Amino acid sequence: MELSIEQEPFGTTPDGEPLSLYTLRNRSGMVVKITNYGGIITEMHVPDKHGNLADVTFGFDHAEPYFGDCPYFGALIGRYGNRIAAGRCEVDGQALQLDVNNGRNHLHGGTRGFHKVAWHAVPMVTDLTIGLKLTYLSPDGEMGYPGNLDVTVTYELNDANELLVKYHATTDKATPVNLTQHAYFNLAGRGSVLNHELVINADRYTPIDGESIPLGALASVDGTPFDFRTPQTVGARIDSDDEQLRNGLGYDHNFVLNKPESNVLSLAAILREPESGRVLELYTQEPGVQFYSGNFLDGSLIGKGWQYAHRSGLCLEPQHFPDSPNRPEYPNTILRPGETYSTRSLYRFTVQP
Repeated sequence: MELSIEQEPFGTTPDGEPLSLYTLRNRSGMVVKITNYGGIITEMHVPDKHGNLADVTFGFDHAEPYFGDCPYFGALIGRYGNRIAAGRCEVDGQALQLDVNNGRNHLHGGTRGFHKVAWHAVPMVTDLTIGLKLTYLSPDGEMGYPGNLDVTVTYELNDANELLVKYHATTDKATPVNLTQHAYFNLAGRGSVLNHELVINADRYTPIDGESIPLGALASVDGTPFDFRTPQTVGARIDSDDEQLRNGLGYDHNFVLNKPESNVLSLAAILREPESGRVLELYTQEPGVQFYSGNFLDGSLIGKGWQYAHRSGLCLEPQHFPDSPNRPEYPNTILRPGETYSTRSLYRFTVQP
């Protein structure tokens, strides 16, 4: 078996633009399918401890469901992952009003964020990796953001069952940027994720209000249901009598990663499903990771033979912190002309007995 990438038609956008689906295969049997619509990972097949493959991510068999109200399954997110309060912020004294699409707040780039556009895709093959290079020029004023933002995202798969995602962007006006990947994972391939064991390398997290906007100050995870510094099942404390869990309807919070130094690629989280033995290790250069426990899934969406039921999938979204443009004490998310936005995240799949 050789490293390979195949391209096939994947329908057309509502505007009539043809779409493609790219199938990446490595020599270890792992398969990743990506469409240039939204840069969406539609399938991710990885082996269990017996070598049996299963699709461990949410998605659909064809393009049309992605055009509707699907909760960011597998998508690239931009210009800003997570929420900005009231869709308002200031950049260099200029007041911005961004698209409001989550109650009164801005979420994941707005109604037509990067998850709702067709990217230009170029397959890449080397001796060691196969990949897909995606580019998109977000025009000045799109969803209220200033500046023409030139974005490149590259997916690279190697034989060690590692998927590397690299993000780059430049702008001609100062603008908020916070890109991420919104895959939903279920390492069993079916059922609930409440029995998945999770480790998050974070001593602190950002508490939220009832609209999922950060309150500001960072809080210690010590003695709370948010302490995942040692392995805990997702379901062990998810229904605890805790105000923060009530605000998020479960886990939907940004964790402040323990970093040896800023911008280094370091281990953020480990997810393990005990029956299959599948393990996902997430490495990122980002300062935070949003852990979302699938609280808003309600079984109304069905794809690839799955019913996406309540808490049947979870997300680990590498990111800067929510509402950072309004929080100068948080790590900076303003990209300026002459600067390059550059960050990487690595998804490593292994097995344990």
